[in-house]
Amino acid sequence: MKTMWWRDMRSLLIVPMFKCLVAICLVISLLVFVESLYMNIVVIYVKLCKRKPEKIYKWEAMQEDLELGNQNFPMVLVQIPMYNEREVFQLSIGAACRLIWPLDRLIVQVLDDSTDPTIMEMVSIECGKWATKGINIKCERRDNRNGYKAGALKQGMRHSYVKTCTYIAIFDADFQPEPDYLERTVPFLIHNPELALVQARWKFVNAKKCLMTRMQEMSLNYHFTAEQESGSTRHAFFGFNGTAGVWRLAAMEEAGGWKDRTTVEDMDLAVRVGLHGWKFVFVNDVSVKSELPSQFKAFRFQQHRWSCGPANLFRKMTMEIIRNKVHYYYYSFYISDQSKRKTLLFSILIYFILRHTNFFFLSIMRNKHPL
Repeated sequence: MKTMWWRDMRSLLIVPMFKCLVAICLVISLLVFVESLYMNIVVIYVKLCKRKPEKIYKWEAMQEDLELGNQNFPMVLVQIPMYNEREVFQLSIGAACRLIWPLDRLIVQVLDDSTDPTIMEMVSIECGKWATKGINIKCERRDNRNGYKAGALKQGMRHSYVKTCTYIAIFDADFQPEPDYLERTVPFLIHNPELALVQARWKFVNAKKCLMTRMQEMSLNYHFTAEQESGSTRHAFFGFNGTAGVWRLAAMEEAGGWKDRTTVEDMDLAVRVGLHGWKFVFVNDVSVKSELPSQFKAFRFQQHRWSCGPANLFRKMTMEIIRNKVHYYYYSFYISDQSKRKTLLFSILIYFILRHTNFFFLSIMRNKHPL
């Protein structure tokens, strides 16, 4: 009697539950497949028709005015958040200070959250070295690490000299932009007042180091080539990658600036700016050198932040998105971004379980409905 009761419960509860899970998995997989197919069609269209951002948006090279001199160049703030970056701080600071832009129209802001006194001294010396060369460089520190990177960026925006700037370029400590980076990105913002962000792609200097870095390179190259470029071409929403981008300060302020409520402050800002009606552009031809995590611990931490952060952010922004009645953001921000990272694992897990319990389920159903 007990065996029959348990068998009936399994047939009435477990089998329908697994059928429901499979149906959900198939629906999400279908959505991801359709979107991926659509994105790849857009990418092919971009390649065949050579639809570069310069053709979609107005772009003109910056030139010095004979009467105004450098005054026609907007003020640009370059932010470099860092934390105990002993190996790369010189590269990132040096790359930012070598950017081709009038010296009196550029401010380099090093947001040093380091806790190692030796590294702090080294960063100060490096900033002082560039200051003697005429670079307007500021080394800003705070007495706590509240909010981590987002907190440092938020604190950095409170300084009075930031208000004199029109655009904000952000580079993580392991990113080194080419000298012409500002010359190739800022004109998009100058000539297109509807744009809030110009996002460049990443170029990986250690992609061939090991199998893990090669796999990361393939994944991120697809992200930039398909997801970011197709979103930009379609004038659709796509996320800020947290670095290698130039923001319009007015758009950031309208959206409320940086918030440290999640670990994905970059996506948080991008969604809020997008909900205010601003547009973004991705420039695939402009690349910024960076390094991929080559240690599994660092890779695991990065992937955990990228996976859990957006879900936590969506939970906190659900009502804000609904109030704005922008239903596309619901799909693009949550269903698309989240499912593409998790559907494959979820599908494998479900099908793996069903494959090994197939005989079990068949035996239940046959005993329940004998021929």
